Order: sequence, then C-alpha cells, then structure tokens
Amino acid sequence: MIGIYYPGTSWLHRAPPGLKLVMLLLFTTTIVIFRSLPVLAGAALLIFIAYTLARIPMGLALTQLRPLRWIVLLLMAFQWWLLGWERAIEIVGTLVLAVAAAALITLTTTTTAMLATLERMLTPARFIGVDIEKVALVLTLTIRVVPVIADIVGSVRDARRARGLERNARAFVTPVVIRTVGYSHDLGDALIARGVGD
Repeated sequence: MIGIYYPGTSWLHRAPPGLKLVMLLLFTTTIVIFRSLPVLAGAALLIFIAYTLARIPMGLALTQLRPLRWIVLLLMAFQWWLLGWERAIEIVGTLVLAVAAAALITLTTTTTAMLATLERMLTPARFIGVDIEKVALVLTLTIRVVPVIADIVGSVRDARRARGLERNARAFVTPVVIRTVGYSHDLGDALIARGVGD
C-alpha cells in the first residue's frame, strides 16, 4: 500500500475497498483450498484479465512480483526436490498469484481509502475496548514511516558512495540509525504537542 497507487478510472479503481478485500479473500481462499494446475491456470488468466481491464502496465505489474524472485527460485527448487515438479508449481504458483492479486488491490486503491475501510471494519472491536482511532493512527504512521526510512537509506547510501566508502558498513549503518532515531523523536514530539495519547 506504500506509494504504489496507479491512478485510473477502471471499474476496479472505482470499486469500494471493502468489496476488493472480500474479492481478494475469496480468490486466495479458492486457490489455496482447490490448489491444482487447472485452478491455478484459470486464476492466472483471471489475474491477467483484471490487470488488463484496470489498465495497469505489465511492467508495473511485474515490478510488484520482483521482490519474490529469490524466494520463488529457492522455494521452487526445494519443493521440486521434496514433492516433485507438479506440487512445486502448485505451491509456488499459489504464492505468486496471491501476491499478484494483493498488488492489484493496492495499485487500484488509495492508501486513504484503504485505511478508512480498515477503520470501519475494526469498529465492532470498540465493544471489547479497542481504541479504533489509535489503531488507525498506528497504521497511518506505519505507512508514512516506511517511505521516510527508505529515503534516509537512499540518501545515506548516495553520501557514502560520494565519499568512496561503499565497503564501509559503519559509514552506512551509523547515519541511518542516527537519522531514523532523530525522525522518531521529532515524530513523538509532534504527537505529544497535539495531545495524542493524553
């Protein structure tokens, strides 16, 4: 959900986030329970059609799966050795399709809309004493902090490279930790100034 929303006017973009989450739940449950090569082939075709109808560029769609590449290779090799090629394809295919479906939801749903939906879904938890506003705040801060830390890591990496210290771990870890802790202190001070937690 972090900064990968792809603007559009397709039916999937306009669908309510709650409906999309239900569809994701049904899709992943189906491919896990009825895991077989024909079911996975049908699910892959369905995902391809959904991405096409949402007008998501294939390059962007594949980018969502890139972080899985090493996990997929290792898992495929291990499952093939353990259970055979057919079961390996079923297990790895289920994982890839579930991630592709989840990525499609985040590509077509703004972070604000998703957080508002999650807050509404958590409303019944009020009856057992859960502070929904604080849960929503934690989710919002988590989503906000990840790209900030990514920016810190990127700028420190560039600075280290400019100084010719690419191989020096201390020149990377120390500034990242100091700047991250500094950011967290500033964020805490801002929350206290606004009376959060009183």
